[in-house]
Amino acid sequence: MMPEKPTNGVEPQLSEDDIQRDQLGPRGVPGKESPARMTPQREKKTLKDVDPGHPA
Repeated sequence: MMPEKPTNGVEPQLSEDDIQRDQLGPRGVPGKESPARMTPQREKKTLKDVDPGHPA
């Protein structure tokens, strides 16, 4: 599923992790949903307005 030729600095659409997640599911069980949920405390701590910063 990975391209034969080098991508010359262009990032592929799907990473190896994305391909594996599609084939095996998020926890290695095909067809199952990911049980991971954001807790209310983590949601409160997560910034809503994220400044991407500046390149060095």
